[in-house]
Amino acid sequence: MTEKIEEKLFEKQTDKSSSSRLYSEESKKYEQVKTSIYENSVIASQAVAKEIAELIRFKSSKGEYAVLGLATGSTPTRVYEFLVEMHQNEGLSFKNVVTFNLDEYYPMQTDSLQSYVRFMQEHLFDHIDIDPENIHIPDGTLEPEEIPGFCNGYEDKIERLGGIDLQLLGIGRTGHIGFNEPGSGIKSKTRLIGLDKMTRIDAASDFFGEENVPQKAITMGVGSILQAKRVLLMAWGEGKAPIIREAVEGEMKETVPASYLQKHLHAEIIVDIAAAAELTRVKTPWLVEDHLQWTDELRKKATIWLSQKLSKAVLKITNEDYNEYGMSDLIAEQGPAESINVKVFNDIQHTITGWPGGKPNADDSQRPERAEPFPKRVLIFSPHPDDDVISMGGTLLRLVDQGHEVHVAYQTSGNIAVFDDDALRFVDFVVDYNQQYGQDESASENLFREVKAFIANKEPGQVDTPEIQYIKAMIRRGEAKAACRYCGIKSKNVHFLDMPFYETGTVKKNPLGKGDIKIIADLLEEIKPHQIYAAGDLSDPHGTHRVCLDAIFRAVHQLKGKSKWLVDTYVWLYRGAWQEWEVWEIEMAVPIGPKDLMRKRRAIFKHQSQKDRALFPGHDSREFWERAEDRNRATAETYDQLGLAEYEAIEAFVRWKF
Repeated sequence: MTEKIEEKLFEKQTDKSSSSRLYSEESKKYEQVKTSIYENSVIASQAVAKEIAELIRFKSSKGEYAVLGLATGSTPTRVYEFLVEMHQNEGLSFKNVVTFNLDEYYPMQTDSLQSYVRFMQEHLFDHIDIDPENIHIPDGTLEPEEIPGFCNGYEDKIERLGGIDLQLLGIGRTGHIGFNEPGSGIKSKTRLIGLDKMTRIDAASDFFGEENVPQKAITMGVGSILQAKRVLLMAWGEGKAPIIREAVEGEMKETVPASYLQKHLHAEIIVDIAAAAELTRVKTPWLVEDHLQWTDELRKKATIWLSQKLSKAVLKITNEDYNEYGMSDLIAEQGPAESINVKVFNDIQHTITGWPGGKPNADDSQRPERAEPFPKRVLIFSPHPDDDVISMGGTLLRLVDQGHEVHVAYQTSGNIAVFDDDALRFVDFVVDYNQQYGQDESASENLFREVKAFIANKEPGQVDTPEIQYIKAMIRRGEAKAACRYCGIKSKNVHFLDMPFYETGTVKKNPLGKGDIKIIADLLEEIKPHQIYAAGDLSDPHGTHRVCLDAIFRAVHQLKGKSKWLVDTYVWLYRGAWQEWEVWEIEMAVPIGPKDLMRKRRAIFKHQSQKDRALFPGHDSREFWERAEDRNRATAETYDQLGLAEYEAIEAFVRWKF
């Protein structure tokens, strides 16, 4: 009887939420596991937290334990925040909750910065009323010979409690769930496992370098996970989109362990729209739905996709081409093909401008930016001290060259991304300078000795002393100033905001606070820009770029309605070094010629501490200037293939219409 009640509870929870996107059943025909798409990760996390809370209350009403399988990493953090809020504000009690975490690095001390014990304490356990004896996390401090017995005991504890009621999962780029890497069997249990190279690369930023990432981990197995009564796998951001498509629409196979969830009766994939980008119903809905509402945006997206699919210029697509690829209703509604092609071609062509600040004394009716006022006050927000030149250096140079008043605001110090040796080198320089010119040598020599001693004994991931953090911040600041000088930006127009949320000295940052938003709002009020440029990495829900963008959004919303100047302000979003806007999304495309592309490269080179090898390079082995140039050239090549003019490179922007 209990199992039937719980089954009904799960059926209720899997009803389509009003906050998730509604799609016809027809559009999901390629999906092998239930998948719910939400507008953003916050709404999705709230829905997951509500389901967990309802399960806890349901179990409590029957005098039973709610057994939860918990995950770590950036994906579930908002879920835990919502659960803490429910505990503090709604009286949600965790007295009847028993938890089993999926995994832990091995070896790993419990007080280490990267420890999942510490992670769970900081994000959840320290803020709720759970009994410490009810918390279970794989032990990374065991001796090797103790691990098999521990793993068997872990499985026995779960079984004695009647199994896991609800299991939370994230997903790695390899398709791993827990630390079940490709090759993990469907019946695998809790065990010690070797970590895939891609997994270690993805974890490198947490450990201040791939070389510091443990080679192994203790993880619950695929079989253990599949025995849970309910499984929720969450994924946020475009970076997860390819593997989500494999897990949801691909065949079930060992090389993608997450695909095994297709066998689970009560498994559900919870994604934001960015992580769903590669699913057929999102990427190419015309292939799975017969009656679409053909908006201008969807028409543009479909035509561009068809042009690329057929390797035909937009103006060469025929009625037969549209019909063959599921767009006969588009032809019936808006055809013939020639008419649709011209509309889309003109839409793309009108995004191209060599005047990102607007061309004076010109007809701007078909241009992305206004002709007036000219010159404009331009404020470029850069999350780190090099994102401005990496992401939009060509446009920045163009704005300066064309006479606009350009300001750059560096939102964070970027101090954790400086190698220790660079800090030593700069302190050594100060010592030598003081010796040469007879300055007070004792203070700088003492500082050098202290810095050298600390770094010599520093553990991977250990927080730097305040002095070292300051030195590293000054290195980044000096590089940013050098790049701005090279680009022709006046020194008085360079702003270092040092937003407080960032200044923890660790990869983990504080939540965005009122002080952070006030800093942004005050600068906006001071400059009153006609144009704002911001890093629009909307698919990154937890990184510094996303937090910095959120601060700008909140500041603008605070000022909206009371600051009249804001009515005439355009906000343009650029992307980082790792990805670009899809062509159908682009609203302003700024061509960059060979000369300006070289100038952009030289501006990036001013950031010497990030040159050759950055401390946090991500999973891309190329240098930042290489990524930027390849991305800009790829955009230009795409425009060329669509039948537009041929350019060396293009920087792309999307307008935020607040």
